[in-house]
Amino acid sequence: MPRVFMPGARAYTFSKEEHLCRKKLIDELFGRGSSFGLYPLRMVWLPLAEPTTAPPQVLISVSKRTFKRAVDRNYLKRLLREAYRLNKHLLTEAAGGHRVGQLALIYTGKEKKPFTVVQNKLISGLERLLRTTEAGSVPNNATPPAV
Repeated sequence: MPRVFMPGARAYTFSKEEHLCRKKLIDELFGRGSSFGLYPLRMVWLPLAEPTTAPPQVLISVSKRTFKRAVDRNYLKRLLREAYRLNKHLLTEAAGGHRVGQLALIYTGKEKKPFTVVQNKLISGLERLLRTTEAGSVPNNATPPAV
């Protein structure tokens, strides 16, 4: 049965186009990006010059040094992906758009946290990100607009 898109309905998806995969973009994100931490998460983001309503490209990472077993790392990455998928509308539906071009979500905790904790911290982080990148303020390291 084909999916029918209803006007006003949110698309709770996390498509391949939204994944940050290119090494050049990842190096640029960590080289020029700004960051802040909300334990057990750390967010690194690279601003855009102009506001947009398109979702940013997202990288999700869990440290191999902290979580030796792949099953634990994969579990935490799934938690982060699901929390982002369900709450990315905070960015995409923001009044006036958002200025986040690329975003890295890094799990920095030393122990596995339940989904509700991770989700609440992610929501707080996305709200803080929106306040940081308000439509009127362009950060110093923002990419200049195309002329």
